[in-house]
Amino acid sequence: LDSKVPLIMPPSRKKTTKERAARQIRHEVPVDDEVDMYQEPVKRVVRPDNQLELTDAELKEEKTRVLTADDPNIPKNISKYNFKDRCYKRDPPGQSEHMAIQFSMEGCSLHHESAEFKAQDEYRQKKAEEEAEARKAMEQEAQQEGENYGGGGEPDTEESGKNQFNYSDRAAQTFNNPLRERGVTTEPPPVVDFGATLTQWEIYDFYMADYAAQIMKMKLHEDADKKKTSGGYGSYEEPSPAAAAVGKEEDTVHSAKMENALKILERLVNQNAEDEIFNDFKYWEDASDQFREGEGSLLPLWRFSTDRTKRKQVTALCWNPQYPDLFAVGYGSYDFMRQGSGMICCFSLKNTSFPEYIFSTESGVMCLDFHPQHPSLLAVGCYDGTVMVYDVRNKGMRPIYSSSIKTGKHTDPVWQVFWQAEDLAKELNFFSISSDGRVANWIMSKNELKMEPVMHLKLVNTVKDDPEETSLSGLAGGCCFDFNKTQEHLFVVGTEEGNIHKCSKAYSGQYLETYEGHHMAVYSVKWNPFHERVFITCSADWTVKIWDHNLNYPIMSFDLGNAVGDVCWSPYSSTIFAAVTSDGKVHVFDLAENKHEPLCEQKVVKRAKLTHVCFNERDFMVIVGDDRGGVNSLKLSPNLRKLHLPVNEEGVVEAGVDTFAIQKAKMDKLLQASDAKPSSG
Repeated sequence: LDSKVPLIMPPSRKKTTKERAARQIRHEVPVDDEVDMYQEPVKRVVRPDNQLELTDAELKEEKTRVLTADDPNIPKNISKYNFKDRCYKRDPPGQSEHMAIQFSMEGCSLHHESAEFKAQDEYRQKKAEEEAEARKAMEQEAQQEGENYGGGGEPDTEESGKNQFNYSDRAAQTFNNPLRERGVTTEPPPVVDFGATLTQWEIYDFYMADYAAQIMKMKLHEDADKKKTSGGYGSYEEPSPAAAAVGKEEDTVHSAKMENALKILERLVNQNAEDEIFNDFKYWEDASDQFREGEGSLLPLWRFSTDRTKRKQVTALCWNPQYPDLFAVGYGSYDFMRQGSGMICCFSLKNTSFPEYIFSTESGVMCLDFHPQHPSLLAVGCYDGTVMVYDVRNKGMRPIYSSSIKTGKHTDPVWQVFWQAEDLAKELNFFSISSDGRVANWIMSKNELKMEPVMHLKLVNTVKDDPEETSLSGLAGGCCFDFNKTQEHLFVVGTEEGNIHKCSKAYSGQYLETYEGHHMAVYSVKWNPFHERVFITCSADWTVKIWDHNLNYPIMSFDLGNAVGDVCWSPYSSTIFAAVTSDGKVHVFDLAENKHEPLCEQKVVKRAKLTHVCFNERDFMVIVGDDRGGVNSLKLSPNLRKLHLPVNEEGVVEAGVDTFAIQKAKMDKLLQASDAKPSSG
């Protein structure tokens, strides 16, 4: 930059001749005495000899300079060895190294026991005493002169809570808003004048049309009564909407749309009232399972019951195959000296306060089953030997099919019904088993329910080589049965004598195998959903046994200490099953975790016996029924639903895993590790 330093020359005294001559020579200023007296200061630019010569462009160029607080004396090229990276790295200076201290002063503190502190303390106390004596003397002098010190002779000792210098008693009153009147007038509805001429024949035509509709309605009721007396309730067909609409006037309050709207509203109110339970059902997980291996728990959710079923016993449970929130409950009585009417209730998890559908039966319900392809069809077996088929979509309370003496009927209670998989070449059919010793197939024909005997359960001699009991007459009472998932012709039957028979639909005259393991009635038998060779049984002799149908002895046995009412495999693991006992407890086993003890043994009801248990196909929950007409829903903790699937390093289940093959392999491993045949002694 070009440094131009102006030189200001103020007026000075009159110069001598020599001085003026010198200045004239140096600055070339004319010398004149008159001018020199009153001449103003002259500014001249003095340029140093060593100044750079810069062009106009260089002079106009801006140079940016940044001021920093860095100390130039601090080194910036220090390198230190980094043991982590095993190399030398540059160590930049810290912020505190550039700090320059302009002023500092050391403080002074004294120890309270030192001589200097004691001297200062004595001086301070002496000064305070002198000030107190001087103040006291001034007060005495003021009293002697008659001045009122402190408002009286003596200062007030009582302290007032009020501010004595700025306090005044005031009254307060709320502000009353002025009253204002407002009137509203609604817009009157539009009025239309209408006029018509009414004649006698118009009245007659309207009367005849209404009379014809009443005659048609009576005729439909008579046809329905005739079908009922003939023994059949019609074929499985959808009710004609045209026939239902005959003689039915439009009624918004009792319409189907209003019914659907009220059903949705009832579900919303119920879910709002039980919001905590619904949140537990969806999101709650027992965190304590992380700290206890080999143990689990059951979280109670809802209890489903009605006033009409409190004096009945839960005799059957079944989930709907298409709607995972819907399940059916059969009500009857296991006390055969106190039999009465039965009832079927279909509950939904969306409305836990009241059943969706209710059907009444003349005899107690002993079993029921939903059709796997037609979820609205419900097969029911009763105590009097009758089997029926309901369509839950129908408004009426009557079944669409019912067995009779004419078409065939069991003579003893029907203990279990089972739908056969639909075959396009055949009509819908299901199987049943009864105490009369017969396994029957029921075919839903056009107008009636036909019965076809499948097998007669003959008594077998349990004592071998006994000449006195070589001939046994009569039939064995069947209690339960189940069909194999892969071999449809193969099924096992549990009897009242405690025997288990392996049968086939192709050989109706004899048993394929007889398993002797229980000493009392077999209440339930279930094939494993993942392994075609394994099935499980439970009995009143307090035991649960697992069988391989190729072996005539149980591979595993569990004693639960009370009569076992029902047992059920889980639909998501081949090694998990649940059983319920008469002391109100639910036992959940996982054979992959513990082959000897249950992971969970929890009492869910008081002063009641549990009769049935059933797993949900979608959610990790079970429902259990008791002999007081109630059904309790329970959520399984994480330890009770382990699938043992292979996971990657991140803990995520690997993609493309064959779950069915893994579950089957788990059961194969248990079969290989099972104990040898128990000794006969």
